[in-house]
Amino acid sequence: MRLVGDNVEVGIYTTKEARAIAEEQELDLVEISPKADPPVCKIMDYKKFLYEQKKREKALKSKATKVVIKEIRFGPQTDDHDYEFKKKHAEKFLKEGAKLKAFVFFKGRSIVFKEQGQILLLRLAQDLEEFGKVEQMPRLEGKRMTMFIAPKK
Repeated sequence: MRLVGDNVEVGIYTTKEARAIAEEQELDLVEISPKADPPVCKIMDYKKFLYEQKKREKALKSKATKVVIKEIRFGPQTDDHDYEFKKKHAEKFLKEGAKLKAFVFFKGRSIVFKEQGQILLLRLAQDLEEFGKVEQMPRLEGKRMTMFIAPKK
């Protein structure tokens, strides 16, 4: 096997010799590339390697942005004052960088007013055009019509 690592002369050794060198340095013999010809092994502190790898993954995970989805619920016959109130909240959510899930919930026989619900959501999308862009147009799923708006960067 080919042996690499710190404080090791790079070369081809037998398995016994490689193990002896690793034990002499009180480190681990780790196979890096088993498919290579000859296989490549490295002498290193494996516990320290795992620790640093976890640390790197944790740092990357903390830098990743978490997508927050805020919901706003309307009825098919939401009046203007309630609409404006909810629109202000939607603006605030989009300015904070959260995605917005606006939906119209149809209770009982109000499902007859599908067009009103769609008009309401499209009006909301038009009013929030400067703060976010529509990710998914209004779509009816069971008793609710849903629309997603993503914030503009």
